[in-house]
Amino acid sequence: MSQTPRIALLGCGYWGKNLARNLNELGSLALVCDPSEAGRATAAEKASGIATSADFNDAMHAEDIDAVAIATPAKTHFELALTALTAGKDVFVEKPLALKAAEGSELQRVAGEHGRILMVGHLLEYHPAVLRLRDLIDAGELGDVNYIYSNRLNFGKVRTEENALWSFAPHDVAVILRLLGEMPMEVTCVGGSYLTPGLVDVTVSTLLFESGRRAHIFVSWLNPFKEQKLVVMGKRRMAVFNDVEPERKLSLFNQRVDLEGQQPVLRRDGQELVDLPKEEPLRRECEHFIECIQTGQEPLTDAKSGVRVLRVLEACQASLQQNGHPISLDEH
Repeated sequence: MSQTPRIALLGCGYWGKNLARNLNELGSLALVCDPSEAGRATAAEKASGIATSADFNDAMHAEDIDAVAIATPAKTHFELALTALTAGKDVFVEKPLALKAAEGSELQRVAGEHGRILMVGHLLEYHPAVLRLRDLIDAGELGDVNYIYSNRLNFGKVRTEENALWSFAPHDVAVILRLLGEMPMEVTCVGGSYLTPGLVDVTVSTLLFESGRRAHIFVSWLNPFKEQKLVVMGKRRMAVFNDVEPERKLSLFNQRVDLEGQQPVLRRDGQELVDLPKEEPLRRECEHFIECIQTGQEPLTDAKSGVRVLRVLEACQASLQQNGHPISLDEH
């Protein structure tokens, strides 16, 4: 397909409205389906003149719709994506791909069976800072990476259907797996529930890799301030991606530890800012989906990567339910 694909958006709420704006500006939005009157009103505001419907099936059955973008509650992702794929549509699904790794694998199988594109909305993988970090690591600019930690903290948005782990951590899990290029062999996760019984508001997850590297992910929607920070510690240099900063998002610290005899010596050689293109990650993500539909290429955040993230989240959830008991990825 070389012409601009016609995409239907399913869900135009908290995040869907941003997809509506971008897909419309790219000339691909053809239909917005949302059962709520408020969602359809938002669609009319963000994408004036675009057809709306209260029934998701209108998108599934329309022969002139090439693809669907799903921005509905996470618990609906599997069924809607499965219906769209079997209807012959290419599919973009906001994170998480599903709520079970087995469901994600089923979607991957069905997409392959029908020759359809299946892309997951791991938005941070399209952020200029993360793309630059990947280049720096691949080029050896940081030296061997020893350790990564991420903090994704805020006061809200509190969910009542999915916990903070499943709501916040998919972004960081996806980025860490991409940067390190390997799956963890073991995870642990602890957390606390303070608002809704049985629904954790704060979690700390640890990922242990066969290479000996580790990663920590701290998420909370009960934090007094907003923080979105990823720190990568290499043997030569360290990198900090601070997404809350309006301009200074990616910094490199020329800091390392040398051994003189048996004594560790700290080396501090200053800090430098990394110039980044001023691009909206969501715009780049939407452009990539359209390009994949047109060319048939596999998305960066394909079903395989979506399933990897689900496997890690499932293992973290199992550890969380056992108060931090280590869970092996091979066994889970």
